[in-house]
Amino acid sequence: GSRMKRFDKFAAAAQSILMFLLLVGLWQLVADYRLVSPVFLPGPDRTVAALWRGLTTGDLPNLLWSTVQRMVYGWLLASLLGVALGALIGGSRAARAYLGPTLEFLRPIPASAVVPVAIAFLGLTDGMVLGVIAFGTLWPMLLATVHGFGDIDPRLVDVSRALRLGRLEIVWKIALPNALPDILAGMRLGLTIALILAVVGEMLASQDGLGLAILLAARAFRAPDLFAGIVLLGLVGYVSSTALRLVERRVLRWRRSA
Repeated sequence: GSRMKRFDKFAAAAQSILMFLLLVGLWQLVADYRLVSPVFLPGPDRTVAALWRGLTTGDLPNLLWSTVQRMVYGWLLASLLGVALGALIGGSRAARAYLGPTLEFLRPIPASAVVPVAIAFLGLTDGMVLGVIAFGTLWPMLLATVHGFGDIDPRLVDVSRALRLGRLEIVWKIALPNALPDILAGMRLGLTIALILAVVGEMLASQDGLGLAILLAARAFRAPDLFAGIVLLGLVGYVSSTALRLVERRVLRWRRSA
């Protein structure tokens, strides 16, 4: 019963922590025995020291805040556009038929491929970075929303017609709840992409943030600072993804109970 489930969760968490500690220990051994030059691979001890120094006496908090802001703003913009356009396209069979091939053509285009176009129109600015983040993050949410709105059980449509529900009522009471799991999954995937593109955009446009700090540390062979930035990015990705997963679980609680 519930006790067994709690034990399984505890065992899974313990295994994850043990694996993490083993990897960190292996990393420390490789660094201590200099199997890789310390110029390129500092140990976790030097990395944590650099991270602590950067957070307490350095500029890491401001750089972190800049990157998180870009990530969140780009993700929110892509979320609004993706869900709105996805609902319009997914809610219309004709729109899905006409626009489906175009979406499948545009979807595989990497965000890095549009960077030269974005630079030409917006220059090496913060707006360019935001545009690239929004473009790259848009697709998971757009396609997930199209799929969710287009995959409604025909029986639900028949019931809505029998009840003479208006179009907005159908969207709000039937289509949106049906599409919500797909939308939230797309938003979670989009958040990871937004973080990656925020870092890449900062490197390309020389905008203040963790991306530029990592690039400068690599050029100056400051390996501890480089790895400290990477660890911080990993923490940002983990915390943001976990927070969104908790929101997703709470929002979809009604679905599990049903």
